[in-house]
Amino acid sequence: MAGRIEDYALIGDMQTAALVCRDGTVDWLCLPRFDSHAIFAGLLGTEEHGFWRLGPAHAADAEPPTAARRSYRGDSLILESEWDTPRGTVRVTDFMPPRDGAPQLIRIVEGLTGRVPMRSALRMRFSYGRVVPWVHKHEGRTVAVAGPDSVWFDTPCETYGKALTTYADFTVAPGDRIAFTISWEPSHKRPPALPEPEQALEATEEFWRDWVDQCTYHGPYREAVVRSLITLKALTYAPTGGIVAAPTTSLPEEIGGVRNWDYRYTWLRDAAITLSSLLRTGYREEARAWREWLLRAVAGDPENLQIMYGIAGERELGEAELDWLPGYENSGPVRVGNGAAHQLQLDVYGEVTEALHLAHMTGLSRNDYASLLQLKLIRYLEDHWDQPDEGIWEVRGPRRHFVHSKVMAWVAVDRTIKLIESGDADGPLEKWRELRDDIHRDVCEKGYDKERNTFTQSYGSRELDASLLLIPQMGFLPPDDKRVIGTIEAIQRELSTSDGFILRYPTSGEDAGVDGLEGDEGAFLACSFWMADDLAMIGRVDEARKLFERLLALRNDLGLLAEEWDPRLQRQVGNFPQAFSHVPLIDTALRLTASGAYGG
Repeated sequence: MAGRIEDYALIGDMQTAALVCRDGTVDWLCLPRFDSHAIFAGLLGTEEHGFWRLGPAHAADAEPPTAARRSYRGDSLILESEWDTPRGTVRVTDFMPPRDGAPQLIRIVEGLTGRVPMRSALRMRFSYGRVVPWVHKHEGRTVAVAGPDSVWFDTPCETYGKALTTYADFTVAPGDRIAFTISWEPSHKRPPALPEPEQALEATEEFWRDWVDQCTYHGPYREAVVRSLITLKALTYAPTGGIVAAPTTSLPEEIGGVRNWDYRYTWLRDAAITLSSLLRTGYREEARAWREWLLRAVAGDPENLQIMYGIAGERELGEAELDWLPGYENSGPVRVGNGAAHQLQLDVYGEVTEALHLAHMTGLSRNDYASLLQLKLIRYLEDHWDQPDEGIWEVRGPRRHFVHSKVMAWVAVDRTIKLIESGDADGPLEKWRELRDDIHRDVCEKGYDKERNTFTQSYGSRELDASLLLIPQMGFLPPDDKRVIGTIEAIQRELSTSDGFILRYPTSGEDAGVDGLEGDEGAFLACSFWMADDLAMIGRVDEARKLFERLLALRNDLGLLAEEWDPRLQRQVGNFPQAFSHVPLIDTALRLTASGAYGG
């Protein structure tokens, strides 16, 4: 069975990523891209669906031993895991070098003390575990082939096949370093070049060292911020600048539940807020690359703006279920593709416009088409802002007039007005100032419950929604407005879990089914960070700091966060690692640092 979600480490090459468990098993890897078919899908099924375990040898009827220690090498994405065994200590270094040719996953075994028997067990299954490849030798190298894919396995160790698995048994002593590499290549092409593991390790470490050196944040939460930035960089598809929401699909928001979605695509919302965090910490090149990706993806068609695209800008992301996979801890169905791609989510216009505005304000070189796109988005909103939509949480129930969507429509108009006022674009200023006022008035009249002194999830509803916490952060109302304070306090009362974390909206009791889905979910980590931000903004900085530090404690031992936290099971749930959790971590750290609200 796959490990707990927080038992996994992320390694990647900024085109795809692998998850490595504490016992040295790679249970998830898609090649050659984030959204390609998995060759190791054990994470969503069993060992029959593909895995690669490398660690101390153990009895056939025993559980694989877990590493006694693991960490990333400095500020990098190079994972080091160490096992203490009765016969000695061994280290395995796992990494994926930034790609210059074939994608590679490299694993280097190093003896530290004693003589440790080791085993590599490699079971490749293509097409998410459904296809058993033809494994054979070619000029001394092991290759697995099925359809358009070939994966090449290189090691100096002797290998043998058994039960449709490739094994290598060997012993390491102090000073021994033995490398194992898999490389992907289209099956119709020549074999990939022989790997050079030690040279690749040195280059990978240098890449991450140079990249982290660009970070401009040097506050008290630097360790957490840098690890989150590295994670966001790892989720960026380098050839295009697209940013995936997570490198996984169908990790459940509720263990055993049906809220299982494919996050290996670029949500405009997630990518826009990621861009904002990168800009605020010194990463302008990533911001420029994302802006170029956006302009290509949207092209000249903002009227048909999608909420998400493929990592190269693909529009068709048809959703399907993989019925041969039982799902993570039997949480089915396993889905690939995402049917929410064509939903109407008006808030996306605000997030994209806010990101373009921030890029402009931080001195990113001017792009005339970006300004033109911004104007086109507002012309679309002129005629559509007052329509119901599916909202930020992609509900699969009826469309509603979500308050957050209207607030973000206001943001889109407001930031475009500022662009025009700066002299960098031309547009009907007075007309759009009136539009901005109309949207603001509409929200305050129809989305606010005077009796309870709180904004609500949608017009005429009584439900609350954690996205309302963004009202002061977006500048829609000042933090000291009584309606803002009332909303914050109402969300604390009605959407807090027993340990003080924040739910997105009600999914149980009389409000069950508000999103058109069965089942429940955990506390949404981004919302909990938003609460910490709001508390700091209204002067409750000590409370904000304590909440933030409790959230930091939810990270796994490597500093990684999934989408949600299950307060009942006390474990991470949802796709992992999740950009939408790491971005607000960075933002809250910056806010608390600026306010001086930190311990120590």
